[in-house]
Amino acid sequence: MLLTDLQYVDGNYEIKSGCINIENGVISSFDGSDETKKNSMHGLLALPGFIDIHTHGGSGADACDKTVQSYETLSKHYAKHGVTSFCPTTMTLPVSQLREIFEAIENFKGKEPAAYIQGINMEGPYVSKNKCGAQNPDYIVPPDAEEFLALSKVSKISLVDVAPETDGAFDFAEKVRSSCVCSIAHTDADYDTAKEAMKHGYSHVTHFFNAMSGLSHRSPGVVGAVFENDKVTAELICDGFHLSPAAVRIAFKVLGADRCVAISDSLSSADFPDGEYRLGGQKVIVKDGHAHLENGTIAGSTANLFDEFKNLLSFGIDFKTALKACSENPARVIGVFDRCGSLEKGKNADIIFVDKEMNLKHVFVKGKMIF
Repeated sequence: MLLTDLQYVDGNYEIKSGCINIENGVISSFDGSDETKKNSMHGLLALPGFIDIHTHGGSGADACDKTVQSYETLSKHYAKHGVTSFCPTTMTLPVSQLREIFEAIENFKGKEPAAYIQGINMEGPYVSKNKCGAQNPDYIVPPDAEEFLALSKVSKISLVDVAPETDGAFDFAEKVRSSCVCSIAHTDADYDTAKEAMKHGYSHVTHFFNAMSGLSHRSPGVVGAVFENDKVTAELICDGFHLSPAAVRIAFKVLGADRCVAISDSLSSADFPDGEYRLGGQKVIVKDGHAHLENGTIAGSTANLFDEFKNLLSFGIDFKTALKACSENPARVIGVFDRCGSLEKGKNADIIFVDKEMNLKHVFVKGKMIF
């Protein structure tokens, strides 16, 4: 398949004019070698497909549903919003339930009708009860490497989210960091604990600023430890609600273009109207597009990654940096940049097309035109 008459962002983030040749779901070249199946993309700009590494659901479906129907819905939901691959994110639940969810996800992999699964983001149960947020405190347990490694054999885990101040958290990271990314999350840790955790293998931080100790002049907290360590990457929910635009700008300014990862942290209520939903066995109330537990705790978002990309631009983040946060950076975090995250020869033809106003017009997943 030859996509012609277009502009595209190359691997160096330069905008080029030309075409994209796709063979067997992979970008084979940027020349016109395939003359049989031309598709004009006149006036459109090709971007690498977005990768959402932290998302619980959308369009009424949840990553913990364990049904083919829900996972098909999720696959289509993400692609509709420019996300070509994702990490279905589980909640704090009993390990027996997590195993069943992992089995269902593993059985579904390879059958995705649109956006495809990269690996699981395991958010909990190894978190802090003091900063549990929308995680169910009844199921929180200390990190257990043996238990985790057994789950990882059921289905690939790309990230595991842990409160580093919990008993055994340092040892846990030492034992599992070679198999997945260890992320600081839902934590009551102070600056010193967070800094020490990074020495033991915590290289990422989950929904930065949210559910962690903040930065103050006498207590730098987890936020200060992340700012200070240039090897740690950070997720940001860029919906304009979880973080103010000013906080987003500050984070990008301090962390730089290579360390910020935009995530949706979306719930099943994304794309659906206000009302009552479920998350990890708890009731979630969505009002005015904002999700809360019954006690008022913020419970994820109703956003999507493409809208957040446009938010970043409106917040004053430059185009290249905003694009990297949605494509290359998440790919690098979970170790898949060799096959996706940029438009380069030999990589999956995960491509989204936008017009001059940054409206999403077409989505290709592994060379298949979804719309």
